[in-house]
Amino acid sequence: MERGGIPTACIALVRNVAEVLRAPRMLAVPYRFGRALGEPGDADGQREVLRALLALLERPGPGPALEDYAIR
Repeated sequence: MERGGIPTACIALVRNVAEVLRAPRMLAVPYRFGRALGEPGDADGQREVLRALLALLERPGPGPALEDYAIR
């Protein structure tokens, strides 16, 4: 997709695996498996994770770019 001009970004739950994958844009989150966007019922927090992920799409590619999400 990146080669076709479509930027990609993904959420990483295990940072050291994300470092090995070297994807164009990744957001490492501190949440457990099954909760990549945060705690259930925390719609505001989940939106913040998505905003941080979407902000990575504004970065020029190709990466790799791995950013840590800071809980607000």
